Amino acid sequence: MISPAVDPDFSVLLSVSDAKRLLHRLNTLETKKPPESLSAISEMQLNALSEQWQKIIHAENINTVDENEKTATDWLISLFNTLFAHQHVILVRGAGEPEYFPAKDNQPARIEFAHGFFQSALHELSHFFIAGERRRQLSDFGYWYAPDGRTEAQQQAFELVEIKPQALECLFTLACRRPFQVSQDNLFATFDTSTSTFAQDVYQQAKAYIAEPHVIPRDAKILLQALLTICTAN
Repeated sequence: MISPAVDPDFSVLLSVSDAKRLLHRLNTLETKKPPESLSAISEMQLNALSEQWQKIIHAENINTVDENEKTATDWLISLFNTLFAHQHVILVRGAGEPEYFPAKDNQPARIEFAHGFFQSALHELSHFFIAGERRRQLSDFGYWYAPDGRTEAQQQAFELVEIKPQALECLFTLACRRPFQVSQDNLFATFDTSTSTFAQDVYQQAKAYIAEPHVIPRDAKILLQALLTICTAN
């Protein structure tokens, strides 16, 4: 058991060899998939996305942080919108706080992530994947949200509903070979947060997803399979 006072090391969850094993298991599950999956992308599109990602990786030490962030988020937007075009939903760079808008008047649903940040995009996608069909018809999936400065009870409720989304976000992040850390979104907490087990809960949930990938939500499996194929399989 990991002590609540010690943050777990998320980097050990998905080594390159672990990523390849997970991809193999996801590919095996592919035989039981519904038709809307990674196979909906042509080999030419997949190769193009792979080449673009490699260019992003190689430019990390050349371009500015802002340039790298924009290029990476542009790439993620292209990947998601290609993978899920059949679902009438698009990923959009937002100028402000993240928000989900359901499809309306023949316009696709929009997943807007915060301030153009790559990590925010992965986080908002995780919430989309966790949400069922009913919640996807509601603004912001019908979730309650209280801003930072919550009471202790509100913070506990917030962390409870964030475990699975952040576990998925963790897997997506590690698949991209990027570091992950949890977000408790409580910079202005006025109570003792040292006993929170949130980071350990997210760690254990991510570990459970790796051990049993068949329980990962269907659409999340599609994105994870794509990220592993493109970012870690070579």
